[in-house]
Amino acid sequence: MDTHGWVDVDNLLKGCRRAGKSLDREALERIVRENNKQRYIFNEDHSKIRANQGHSLPVDVELRPAKPPAVLYHGTATRFLDSIRSQGITRQSRQFVHLSSDPETAKHVGSRHGSAVVLQIDAAAMEHDGILFYFSQNGVWLCKQVPTAYIVNL
Repeated sequence: MDTHGWVDVDNLLKGCRRAGKSLDREALERIVRENNKQRYIFNEDHSKIRANQGHSLPVDVELRPAKPPAVLYHGTATRFLDSIRSQGITRQSRQFVHLSSDPETAKHVGSRHGSAVVLQIDAAAMEHDGILFYFSQNGVWLCKQVPTAYIVNL
């Protein structure tokens, strides 16, 4: 993996075969094309692949700061609310906090972790206060953290 998270597709496929995993270029192309979250992207000539919005490893996926909508949403499980009340929304093992532009998507994300709750984020105030936002190629809003003061309905 290079510093921007790109991996050579041929090397990835060879590594999969060495690990006993059956994955060919056609299947990989289908995964990238049909994944409903659009997690991965190819470079222009499809010789390299990477995650769209970052990795758990420290890589620079070349995101540019972007102006967020006034309100964003974060879906989580109710069991995490005590931690969020004390620490805000943190990245955990990811490079960024993931935020949605609509509450339905946030609810879907939160439901993967248990009983879902959707938190409304005052993104306009965060940006006004100097917190940077990024918009990934697959439509996810990203930031380094969401302090508790910006969570409207906590």
